[in-house]
Amino acid sequence: MASGDELTAGAENGTAPPAPSLRIYAGADAFGCAIKDALVAHLRSVPGVDVADLGTDKYYSIGERIGRLVSSAAGDQPETRGLLACGTGVGVSIFANKFPRVYAATCSSVGDAVNTRSINACNVLSVSGMSTAPADAVKILDAWLRTPFKSPCPASGDAPWPDDIQSFLDQSTAEMAAVSADSSAAVEGCAICCLRKGMEFEPVGIMPGGEMRIVRESPTSAYVRFKAGSVEPAHHHTFGHDLVVIKGKKKVWNITKKESYALEDGDFLFTPAGDVHRVKYFEDTEFFIRWDGKWDIFLDEDLAAAADAINKDLEAGN
Repeated sequence: MASGDELTAGAENGTAPPAPSLRIYAGADAFGCAIKDALVAHLRSVPGVDVADLGTDKYYSIGERIGRLVSSAAGDQPETRGLLACGTGVGVSIFANKFPRVYAATCSSVGDAVNTRSINACNVLSVSGMSTAPADAVKILDAWLRTPFKSPCPASGDAPWPDDIQSFLDQSTAEMAAVSADSSAAVEGCAICCLRKGMEFEPVGIMPGGEMRIVRESPTSAYVRFKAGSVEPAHHHTFGHDLVVIKGKKKVWNITKKESYALEDGDFLFTPAGDVHRVKYFEDTEFFIRWDGKWDIFLDEDLAAAADAINKDLEAGN
């Protein structure tokens, strides 16, 4: 790694500063294209840098592409980094940072670049095409290229970090990578599905095959499940209710409106207060339901009558 005097001398002689062996993927949106092109041209004059220009795309698309490439190459040799630009430099970094072991930072000064390399091991540099001049962006890029992780920086008073900070930084990269892995596991499934885990259900006595757990009162929410083949005979409530199918397959006949609805994973249905409706479950089905007021139900037929009506309707192809 070159010293500060060597870098200064290099700048005065018009030569590019030395850099480690790197592969850099570059890209921008329309607002960052001009500054990205200037930086790519500069990178191609830097010894030891292999730059791949991915061109211009929507800011979230190019951020995603470069984030994915840097993430997949983490730990490989030569070291892989990314260079991004958009109007503010922020949007592209947001989407690059969605990938494990990607540490993208938007830098508007040389100090920002040195700090984020020293403290955060930043491996994707993002710059603003609207507020950073090309000449300033080149200085930011050079500082980012030549600054090692844990090196003196403005945040350390341009002095070596104290031993306790050095120890923290030594552990930080492994711990940062673990945060990405843990986060992926933590968000598996939707919030409602996580709520359902470990839940104890109570049978819906008047409807064999059905179980329900009320999770909130007034307005009331419940998680409900029915076994395949179960039937809800015609009934009504004094409240309207919203329903979202989490998984499974069912059909609802709104007798009042003379309409029917086939529902599967992710489907939503609102049934107004007082509307008489019956239901048939074709698969084991779970759904989330919300209504205003307290739970009530009024049957308008028995199970035998419901089964007969449903069979006739299905045989008729309805």
